Amino acid sequence: MIETNTPSMLDRTEPAHCTVCCCTLANKILMVVFMLLLILATLFGNLVTLAVVFGTKVFHTPQGYLKASLAVADLAVGIFVVPLSVYAEIHLMVTESGPEWTLYNSQSVSFHPCNIIGPIFAGCTFVSITTIFLLTIERSIAVLRPLHKDSVITRKRTTILIVLSWVGSFSLAVSPMVFSREIALEYNSCSRMCNYALGTIGEFPTQAWNILLLFPAFDFTLLGGTVVINIISLSSIRQHSKRRKTLAETECQSTSNPTFSDIKAAKTIGTLTVAFTASFTPIAVFVVGNVLGNEWCNFSFFAFWILATNSCWNVIIYSVRDQKFRLRAHKLLMPGHRQSTITTKTQKTEEQ
Repeated sequence: MIETNTPSMLDRTEPAHCTVCCCTLANKILMVVFMLLLILATLFGNLVTLAVVFGTKVFHTPQGYLKASLAVADLAVGIFVVPLSVYAEIHLMVTESGPEWTLYNSQSVSFHPCNIIGPIFAGCTFVSITTIFLLTIERSIAVLRPLHKDSVITRKRTTILIVLSWVGSFSLAVSPMVFSREIALEYNSCSRMCNYALGTIGEFPTQAWNILLLFPAFDFTLLGGTVVINIISLSSIRQHSKRRKTLAETECQSTSNPTFSDIKAAKTIGTLTVAFTASFTPIAVFVVGNVLGNEWCNFSFFAFWILATNSCWNVIIYSVRDQKFRLRAHKLLMPGHRQSTITTKTQKTEEQ
């Protein structure tokens, strides 16, 4: 999303900037294969998630709506962001030169694809962070205040929050271009995707720098809040587990405790938080290094693409942690398997 000191293709007067991913033909091929596999995994995983959420009544809940919003954001990365990089890299391999728009930033040409793709990637990243934060809030209420869950968390309120998160995230994504003429978008030769950068050569303007600082400030604030809330929820779950053991021994039950499904869901959201934090940490390290004047071209590539791979992690986490989701996804992908199992059991019964 943010590149400050990393060289752009516009700055190069020598042969293509050699990074660990692109120094040899074999590395270039491996990079393109990786991008293509990422597209397939992202599309498949998130389409399955949407099919399960919208096709199963039990998932028509506030939590289900938030998971669908997260899947749409991830799906956009697989449909718009990664394919542009694939096109640019294949064009570079075939013609030994990138598409013409990769040689300039968005201020130098009338139309630049990164004017669209850059804000989409940034906006979808913000939506993902915001949605995980909302999922954490929703689960914390279910764990800490189980009796108030249904009255506080409603589908209408959740839908409004989802709309606000999308509007706010994309407003933040386009703010650098709206509020500063010094910031442009370019296809960066290090990260191999569209990034924000200086539109003019020279010292970094203070106003432009302050605007770009909104990105990490927003990300770190929400991620930090998400981690804290998850810690509180998981601590509460431990207390409830100990309490349940005591109640089981005395054969007493309490209706004020969260249900097993709520606890299971809270742990799943905790896993999502850990996964997203792990994928976002390299970007955080890169931004800090950039501020200190380090170029870190190779690290830039890995940092941005590790973040991009997060788009296909969620369905794996749901499948491992959520049995209902796993069974429904299995039924969607193998519709004849359940019927054949039932038929086999019927035949064995008749034989007996």
